Amino acid sequence: MKWINRKIKFRFGRCIFISPDSLNTTIKIHCLFIALSLTLLAGQTPADLAAHAEVTPTPASRKTHVPRMSYIENGAIRLGIDLNLGGAITYLAPATNLELNVINSSDWGRQVQLSYYSGPVPYNPSGTTMNQSWHFIGWNPIQSGDCYGFESQVLQHTNTGKMLYTRLIPMHWPLKNVPGECECEVWLELDGPVVKAKCRLTNQRGDTTQYPARTQELPAVYVNAPFYRLMTYGGDRPFTGGALTQIKSRLENGRWGNWQATENWAAEVNDAGWGLGVWNPDAYAFSGGFAGKPGVGGPQDFPTGYIAPNRSDILDHNIVYDYRYELILGSLAEIRARVYSHKPQPAPLTFQFRHNRQGWHYQDASDQGWPVGGELDVRSTGKAPHIDSPDFFIRAADAPQLTIEAAFSTGQSNASVRWQTLDRKGFVGTQKKCFPVVPDGQFRRYEVNLSASPKYVGIITQLRLDVLSASHPAHVRLKSLTLGPDVLLRETKATSAAALPNSLR
Repeated sequence: MKWINRKIKFRFGRCIFISPDSLNTTIKIHCLFIALSLTLLAGQTPADLAAHAEVTPTPASRKTHVPRMSYIENGAIRLGIDLNLGGAITYLAPATNLELNVINSSDWGRQVQLSYYSGPVPYNPSGTTMNQSWHFIGWNPIQSGDCYGFESQVLQHTNTGKMLYTRLIPMHWPLKNVPGECECEVWLELDGPVVKAKCRLTNQRGDTTQYPARTQELPAVYVNAPFYRLMTYGGDRPFTGGALTQIKSRLENGRWGNWQATENWAAEVNDAGWGLGVWNPDAYAFSGGFAGKPGVGGPQDFPTGYIAPNRSDILDHNIVYDYRYELILGSLAEIRARVYSHKPQPAPLTFQFRHNRQGWHYQDASDQGWPVGGELDVRSTGKAPHIDSPDFFIRAADAPQLTIEAAFSTGQSNASVRWQTLDRKGFVGTQKKCFPVVPDGQFRRYEVNLSASPKYVGIITQLRLDVLSASHPAHVRLKSLTLGPDVLLRETKATSAAALPNSLR
């Protein structure tokens, strides 16, 4: 235990704790326990802890950083980005109290910023220096800068007074002064107390390997200590005003929390229920929590609340990857009202692969790569290949049938679909429906009656297609999938409606 009398550094998410030399042995042992919990949860062994107990001074650039701000405001809120941190959002306050900046910027891994993930893991190209505390994180360009304090470079910026546009080269978080082989773009505009954001990643990687999908932060959002109450809705009746849930995850207890946000939002608020909400229409999985002492602290202080809408996506070497989100400043009622203004209309859930993967991804399989042009051509590459959908929310009763337009070249005449439910995480063996296929490489429409299974009940949140064989080369070409009412029933209703007078339709 020679390290007991040394300054100890260990990580909490993006957060870095550096213990003062004056800490007594009991406190340092407690610090070790927390760090050990985190390393185990991250898939590391106790032997890896030595990498987390290294002496690492705070980079001088963090101490000497001079912000270069660009602001817009609209009478309701004021928004500021730091052009010396890749244009990350470092300031957001109500117009009535410009001192009340809710955004935390204690290190370059905070702010409101872009953060993308892919392989390999670890990511340590020849000639680069990697902080071993982050060896597990892999390829991870982020908007602000790296863990050594080197800042991302802004290539272009425009402030029209109503919109902020920034084009930048991000830095790899775990590496020392290594820019990403990519460019990022962000468009920000205001709508009342709302920041509307559109984000784009354009990859230009020399490594053309198609790495498996990884969970993305869309975006990463860090707020100050007063906004420690993490609120969301995760129930089975979204957009009906149901009771909210407080997520009480504390990073000191071992990890950030993970949950299903069935209204696509979460918020960090203060004791009065006022704070910052984050909405992403394509995200149902969220992560977040609080680190440090809640209640008192500002943008440069360590304590912070964290939220990230999440989705698993493949980021090809040449992909153009877009997403959008909103930041909503206000009370919980105001935040939720804004989200409800985007309430989705009931409809069959349809995935058409005209331009992208629509969030579908693979295990032990890969496809033709980017760009996607009308179909996914998926081939098995390992022992247990399957194709997974993104997260979604649909009632089994409203979606009894899965319709697949596909061409199978699998060498087998059957396939299966599994489903995950809101109340039962994971693909359980009994939640499965088999269906016949014709493996001749010709496109056909397959209609799978999921409601025939007694296990197909409740809220369906994800699908998995077991349509590939690991025993020999196989591939399937997918054009579209629709989860919804029975096709024949829909056609019957349409015919009946057409026979009625207009006044009765």
